[in-house]
Amino acid sequence: MKKITKFILFIFLLLILSLLPFCIQIWERFNGVTIEDIKKEGKLKVITAYNANSYFILKGTTMGYEYELLKLLADKLGVKLELQVTSDMDNILYMLNSSNSHLVAANLAVSRRRATEVDFTDSLLETRQVLVQRQKKIKLKNGDVKYVKTIESPVDLIGKTIHVRKNSRFYTRLKSLQDEIGGDINIQIVPGNNITESLIQKVHKGEIDYTVADEPTALINKAYYSNIDVSVGISLPQKIAWVVKSKSPELSKFINKWIEEIQKDGTLARIYKKYYQDPRSYKDRIASDFFSGKGSKISEYDEMIKKYSAQIGWDWMLLASLIYQESRFNPGARSWAGAEGLMQIMPDTARKLGLKNSYHPENNIQAGTRHLGWLTGYWKKITNTKEKLKFVLASYNAGHGHIQDARRLARKFGKNPNIWDGNVAPYVLNLSDPEYYNMKEVKFGYLRGSEPFEYVKVILDNYEKYKEFYQKEKKGKITVR
Repeated sequence: MKKITKFILFIFLLLILSLLPFCIQIWERFNGVTIEDIKKEGKLKVITAYNANSYFILKGTTMGYEYELLKLLADKLGVKLELQVTSDMDNILYMLNSSNSHLVAANLAVSRRRATEVDFTDSLLETRQVLVQRQKKIKLKNGDVKYVKTIESPVDLIGKTIHVRKNSRFYTRLKSLQDEIGGDINIQIVPGNNITESLIQKVHKGEIDYTVADEPTALINKAYYSNIDVSVGISLPQKIAWVVKSKSPELSKFINKWIEEIQKDGTLARIYKKYYQDPRSYKDRIASDFFSGKGSKISEYDEMIKKYSAQIGWDWMLLASLIYQESRFNPGARSWAGAEGLMQIMPDTARKLGLKNSYHPENNIQAGTRHLGWLTGYWKKITNTKEKLKFVLASYNAGHGHIQDARRLARKFGKNPNIWDGNVAPYVLNLSDPEYYNMKEVKFGYLRGSEPFEYVKVILDNYEKYKEFYQKEKKGKITVR
């Protein structure tokens, strides 16, 4: 009886082993992602972190080394870019494997340990780790001042205290370095939401003595903090790459081919130079009050925007997003159609609002918000606040008459005239088609509908980005057009 039981167990084990490859394939298919999956969904979903080089906002404009590359990749795929921004660098790989995101782009180094959990793309750049230390100020006999570093080589780090994130490659490197130099380093762990730039700033201010950074980041920070030294290397060169969700070989292959293309045509080098080899530009943006990593200012007109947005019950960052889209915060802007000033007010509208000088910043914002308030009242029958906002924005761009035309078309074809997405919005696009703008329901004729259609999306997308950066709420997703 025992022999029969053992035989059955043996057969059962063989059966499991024979089915294992098939089961793994099924798991990989559900756990991984294909190019077809991404295109079908219409989004490239990326987890990233904001810092002074990779992803930030400056004077209302979204910028960054990782950001520009990701936008190019999304365009190559023909999809939108959806960013999930996190401040928790310690758990960023766990976030990838436990979410429906497709990759991580957060200045991560390739390592054997990480490669067991995820798949790396080909490298986007190579770097080494360097010690960031404050230079000692020495006054010479002739009255001159000399700055010298206190750590000359990694051996001098024995007994010293260095602050790094635990789940960073800097921590791993320091642990290995202890064996190499034959002594202990006091490695102080900081929370995962401490980005490298903030730790460098703490060294500069004297709040901590040492930290570790990638050399390009360290060098460009040195251009701003003249009292730091970043000349002591503590590692061999390391590859920096993006991380693709495990079991997604097709996506990895696609990205690697694309990286090869942008390396050959010079695109990668151009973008790298823009963010990592221009110390003056870095210094200017770090010093700027309008840099998202520093403060809460989006433009020099923020106080005016706050004042007048409150009068119509808008979040000031929503109005800032609209003004950025209209004029890029340029009070002297004038469009080909004659719209003028920060909020690009048309001459007829300016006359109705009593605006005599459209180029006066405060007068322009005051008049523009009055017009937005009027439009909000015009669409009062749309009771859903979020939907009403979309109609107000579209009307500000194209005029409420054209939007009413689109609503009449939506009703004619069985759609809900009080819902924008998937109902009225498609008929705004159709107003550029003679088959539609010649219909009896259309009173205001032709409209280049792609403009208000995109206008609504871009403003709301930028609004979400502004909230993400300036409210310091590192939650949710940002869809980038």
